[in-house]
Amino acid sequence: MNKWQELEARYYMQTGRRSPLTIERGEGLRVWDDEGNEYLDFVGGWAVDTLGHCHPRIVKALEEQGRTLIQTSNQFYTIPQLQLAEVLVENSCMSRIYVCNSGAEANEGAVKLARKYGRVHRNGAYEVITALNSFHGRTLAMVSATGQPAHQDIYQPIPTGFVNVPYGDVEAIMEATSEKTCAVLLEPIQGEAGVVTPGEEYLRRVREWCDKQGLLLILDEVQTGIGRLGTLFGYQQFGVEPDIMTLAKGLGGGVPIGAFMAKEEAAVFEPGDHGSTYGGNPLTCAVAFAVVDEVISGHILNNVRQNGERLMKGLGALQAKFPFMTEVRGRGMLQAIVFSEDVAPDVFTACLANRLLINTPRPNIVRFMPPLVVTEAEVDEAVEKLEAALAQVAQDMGLLKG
Repeated sequence: MNKWQELEARYYMQTGRRSPLTIERGEGLRVWDDEGNEYLDFVGGWAVDTLGHCHPRIVKALEEQGRTLIQTSNQFYTIPQLQLAEVLVENSCMSRIYVCNSGAEANEGAVKLARKYGRVHRNGAYEVITALNSFHGRTLAMVSATGQPAHQDIYQPIPTGFVNVPYGDVEAIMEATSEKTCAVLLEPIQGEAGVVTPGEEYLRRVREWCDKQGLLLILDEVQTGIGRLGTLFGYQQFGVEPDIMTLAKGLGGGVPIGAFMAKEEAAVFEPGDHGSTYGGNPLTCAVAFAVVDEVISGHILNNVRQNGERLMKGLGALQAKFPFMTEVRGRGMLQAIVFSEDVAPDVFTACLANRLLINTPRPNIVRFMPPLVVTEAEVDEAVEKLEAALAQVAQDMGLLKG
């Protein structure tokens, strides 16, 4: 334990288990620890570092806006907020946007909007159907929305108004729908559950059900949005359009920002219904605008698609070598390996020793969320380092063939 980790143990609330690594600086897909050791980063700030670490456009936006205007309030108009609003609306199926500070806030705002819609258009309906093993944030309401009892039990009583059903099961949504239902809230791909991708018809059938019942479809694109899957938004890959969509993570490329967007008929907020002191402040909006503009205009989406296929192919080749790898899944730069044994922590440790950073959302799953600017050479390097780590784990645990 170094001095920084000792300070953390002494002063910081112990809400999670950190990896034994103190990162001091970063550039592109590389980070360096406080002893100068270099690592290849395939975690990307939990799918946040869209353009990599300290991208020149982000640094420039921070410097220029930091010298111009950092914070006012939503009592006044500010230019970066409206530039960001324009680029997101004009490049999506949405009509309106509200900018906030995080994914949890974005999902809270989306649920508030849906409940207002239910009050106006569905005789006061307020319930939102969500999926088991989903993840929508850590506020009390979003803990209730998140279909994971482990996150809910210690905070009872949690807010009511959410019904959790199995992911990928349209009939379960149909059965859970009642006169109290105002919306269905889903992730296009469940990232924190281990990159769980639904069947091809799932979202389309949910969309049809929502249309038939007069419900709003909310897509939580906090992790899948802003190019992560190879299109600007995840919904574009599934042939559906949501009524409300939430964004965060990759939107800011490293600065804390979130947003929820809505089609005109769902945008029922009136003055006084919602607000935020810091939401949409000039500094974060200037950076987010730079990120979105770079993703749209900088050939990054093609890079995600091409190198996403390269990563999938590389992981698939490893699966043929290591039989305890049972599945490779995901899209673009959101992919995962599923193991037959709970070896993810051991794989992480071996990867760390090989200077590769990965993520373990489940004991038998490792996840890859590199910055979208990853190169072919970096994909190949990551697969090579992962292969060495898997070989070590297989040898240590007696998982080799024969």
